[in-house]
Amino acid sequence: MKLKQLVFYIACLTVLVAMPGYAQDVLPECPKPDKHSSPVYPSHEMKQLMQFVSVDSPMPAVFRNTTENELTDPAGSLHPFWEKLGALDRPLRIVHIGDSHVRGHVFPYVMRCCLEDDFGSKAVENIPVTYQTSGIARETGSNGVVYHILGVNGATCQSFSTPENIRQIADLHPDLVILSFGTNEAHGRRYNASEHTAAMNYLIEELKVSCPDVAFLMTTPPGAYVRNGRRGKIINPRTPLVVENELKFAREHGIAIWDMYDIVGGKQRACLNWNAAKMYQRDKIHFTHEGYTLQGLLLHEAFIKAYNHYVATRLD
Repeated sequence: MKLKQLVFYIACLTVLVAMPGYAQDVLPECPKPDKHSSPVYPSHEMKQLMQFVSVDSPMPAVFRNTTENELTDPAGSLHPFWEKLGALDRPLRIVHIGDSHVRGHVFPYVMRCCLEDDFGSKAVENIPVTYQTSGIARETGSNGVVYHILGVNGATCQSFSTPENIRQIADLHPDLVILSFGTNEAHGRRYNASEHTAAMNYLIEELKVSCPDVAFLMTTPPGAYVRNGRRGKIINPRTPLVVENELKFAREHGIAIWDMYDIVGGKQRACLNWNAAKMYQRDKIHFTHEGYTLQGLLLHEAFIKAYNHYVATRLD
């Protein structure tokens, strides 16, 4: 193309662009919303969104007939605690009490370490917890989660409810008490649901008197075997009765509960799943380090899912 022709075409194009009706489309005054973008929240809601904590499922692939890993709290009894956890403007204290599963320190210590990873560990000194050490955390005075562990070998709700134990819990000023009992109640051959209910009620009421503003979270036992004469060890047939009674008690008293027994397989599969994963010790009552670690991770998953659900409801 000759130079004169090129100049002519450029001049014509300039005129067309400048003329009304030949320019590019006029942008609308109110652009259409982008359906693929997330909404922009006010600063208060954005702060709430930032409170969500990521958590993955640790459930082993070998476990069969498991159920959704979540807490049950229809009365919203943990809402005040979740509110405190979201603010975390002071030391927030959790006391985990129970039998030998707690006394072994692994199950609750895994939970403690996970929460420190989630919310910070400045509230306690970095002192590793083992079976030989105390499970009582040493506070620094900084804001954050303080997780105390207080387990007694062979304990039941009834045997744990001594004035000394109640006083020790109260002296820790808990915001939340996690109660993990049931294995030893189920181990007695003459299990009595009424006596068990009375023992749970006594322990809870004593703690309420000593710690008026405390919240509670119960956990059901993981499942165990018992000896049965020449048949050797069989799955404890009383564990489902204990679990059912604990669920009923929690429901009737408006207490949150984590049903570990049902989550890992219940009456049909809980013990078989633990056994298939080789997570029992030789007595098939207590667990290996891996077994207790999994229990801690499962409790943490359910705990964080419940907290995240609470945060989500605050956005509604």
